[in-house]
Amino acid sequence: MKIFPLPHPQRRVILPRALFLSCALIGTGTATARAQALPTQIADDRARLGNSTPLIQQIDPATVRDSERAQADAQKAHEAAADDGDRLDTSGNLLGNMWGARPWLYRHGISFDIQEVDELWGNGTGGSASDNDGAAGSGTGPSYDGVTMPTLTVDTEKLFGLKGGLFNVSALQIHGRSISQDHLANFNPISGFEADHSTRLFELWYQQSFLGGKLDVKVGQQDLDTEFLISDYASLYLNANFGWPMAPSVNLYGGGPSWPLSSPAIRIRYRPSEKFTFMFAAADDNPPGNRYNSTPIQQATGSLSGYNSDPTSQTYDGANGTNFNMNTGALLMTELQYALNPQPADMSNVTKNPGLPGVYKLGGFYDTAKFADYRYNRNGGSLGAASVNPASTESDLTPRWDRGNWMVYGIIDQMIWRPSLTSARSVGVFVRATGNGGDRNQISFAIDAGLNLKAPFRGRNNDTIGLGWGIGRASSGLRQFDRDRQTLVQGNENHLELTYQAQVTPWMVMQPDFQYVWHPSGGVPDWTRRRRVGNEAIFGLHTSLTF
Repeated sequence: MKIFPLPHPQRRVILPRALFLSCALIGTGTATARAQALPTQIADDRARLGNSTPLIQQIDPATVRDSERAQADAQKAHEAAADDGDRLDTSGNLLGNMWGARPWLYRHGISFDIQEVDELWGNGTGGSASDNDGAAGSGTGPSYDGVTMPTLTVDTEKLFGLKGGLFNVSALQIHGRSISQDHLANFNPISGFEADHSTRLFELWYQQSFLGGKLDVKVGQQDLDTEFLISDYASLYLNANFGWPMAPSVNLYGGGPSWPLSSPAIRIRYRPSEKFTFMFAAADDNPPGNRYNSTPIQQATGSLSGYNSDPTSQTYDGANGTNFNMNTGALLMTELQYALNPQPADMSNVTKNPGLPGVYKLGGFYDTAKFADYRYNRNGGSLGAASVNPASTESDLTPRWDRGNWMVYGIIDQMIWRPSLTSARSVGVFVRATGNGGDRNQISFAIDAGLNLKAPFRGRNNDTIGLGWGIGRASSGLRQFDRDRQTLVQGNENHLELTYQAQVTPWMVMQPDFQYVWHPSGGVPDWTRRRRVGNEAIFGLHTSLTF
């Protein structure tokens, strides 16, 4: 999920990162007979963590779908018989078997799904008035946002005999308004599903597995946040930071290839054993293809330097998702995963306690493109000081361009308690930290952590309640830029989230949510430019429907 601060902090444009649907799992609804031949990263992690992850992972539309499917497969696996691999349970779909169409398509390796995500948000305190909603800055009232995502998936083995192949294409119809864009002025949107209005292509890729499933390669238009940088326990939460973290969201061009943007990429995943996974991706680093006004520092000086003042990467230069940019830089990303005490598929037959599971990840990326410096202009002078007096002959509002950008990260997902091996109830904790350089980035360090209780009440095995916290630190370059232009200096933004994810029906999930944000954007000035945006108390209700 991405958000872009403008010179006036109450005017913010958001490019989300999280919503809903692609079927990287074969078929629609719930396959009752067999484990997936081509498991997604979501399915892998759910199995390794003993199915203790939330029913729906709020990372992006594709992971919403994948996580629902993985949970259903895990629940049905012990009931499956060896000869009914093509039987389909569509109880998890509002439209059921669609008058026989879904089972027929499934037998031929084709699935078509539609998912709808809708949210209502309102902030009780804090925030900043804005004219983004057409109200000329009056009030900070409620806001609605939603996304509809159709996905078509083809299992090539079922369709024409090519074993290990999977084709996927998905689209987005984004509607409603963003409360973060209109009123909150945060580093990170309050929801990973907020986005600007658009109807667009999302992903278009083909995946082929080799070596008995140990190696698979995916090529095409991809959204990397479905597989990289994911904390499975953190994905319970709605704040965008708990999906694709705030550092890459605000530091990379357009937030990088993360929802709702994708870019041409190749991804390689190798799993030599149950415990180890290695992933590498090479992708275009700039999905919208904009060199100017795609990062916050360019926006901060853009209105004075003559650059395009519209930083909305979703709607500028390729609003329909078919830009396929290949002309800027390469984003090279890698991740190593280690599974501690991976769990057996059927816990009912276990005679020896396998221990409490955990998944540990180390990774990083390097972007080969040039990035605008926060402190210096192209003549080596102070960029911030130049913005104070742009009419001076000595002033230059063009940032210095610095070659390359990098980030490293570490993730821990660890179960710390369960009453018995077969119990659905468990407690899991997560910690994720990111770090990068401070001269060409808005965020230099961020960390999030939390505690989840799965199956908190009797008979509510798919529900999860969680308490999460995160902090983002404004970089040294951004702080110096603020000092030089004689404005309030940004520091740390802290956010706390309390949420409850409830499966109301097999095809509907509801999630009431409360968040509190201290020092939005590290204490950014509000529309008056004289005082900081106040601390925010935000209430929300999220729903997810599977058609």
